[in-house]
Amino acid sequence: MVLIAGATGDTAQAVAEAGLAASLGYHMVLLSPHRELTEDALIERARAVGEVLPVIGFYLQPAVGGRVLSLDFWTRLAAIESVAGIKVAPFDRYRTLDVLHGVCRAGREADLALYTGNDDHILADLITPHRVVVDGREVEVEFVGGLLGQWAVWVRRVVELLDEAHGARAGDDGAVRRLLTLDGHLTDAHAAIFDVVHGFHGCILGIHEVLRRQGLLAGRWCLDPAEDLSPGQLAEIDRIWAAYPWLRDDDFVAEGLSRWLS
Repeated sequence: MVLIAGATGDTAQAVAEAGLAASLGYHMVLLSPHRELTEDALIERARAVGEVLPVIGFYLQPAVGGRVLSLDFWTRLAAIESVAGIKVAPFDRYRTLDVLHGVCRAGREADLALYTGNDDHILADLITPHRVVVDGREVEVEFVGGLLGQWAVWVRRVVELLDEAHGARAGDDGAVRRLLTLDGHLTDAHAAIFDVVHGFHGCILGIHEVLRRQGLLAGRWCLDPAEDLSPGQLAEIDRIWAAYPWLRDDDFVAEGLSRWLS
């Protein structure tokens, strides 16, 4: 098992957090973006953190704290030897391609792990072999797994879908067709759980509501007692709950609940 800690802030804070993570036995750092630093400063921050622990880069969508980063940035980040992977979560196909092209331009496609964080396009990311042309040669790069907010719920089904995605990549054409259909279902479920219509305002509450329904949480409370689901979000969760029972793992959770919570 590999333990990955999150680190954030400016260079000094991120390095200090990486040092704490190392002292606690963590193996890597997922380095959160920082809006106030230039791309050059972000590269230097990644180098500094990489002297403490290997780094996983993070392309986070602007709606929840991320920022737009250039193709040149991802090429430079991927070229840093201590960068072991990238979580790609801009929720934008063009920006996702920037990361893929940057990794290939840096020549790191064989030894740098890419994880999809695009909750709006999960399964298609996992089954698609991307072929990037670099200096006249075709380079193949792919996502090896996912680090996803939506997959904080229905986790048993997540494991099964990832296994199916591996089968699809191995040549199971039937699995490809099934997963492309389910990709749309997951995106629809994501829209309700993450509260896309309100700019992701209710995303944490949506996850809490799913976990509450399964008995894993006693309620959907947050640290701010006034925070709750957005208007209409509960009805949307009701809709996708009824529409896509094959995405849920209710039986698995019910079987293990008493053991897990004892």
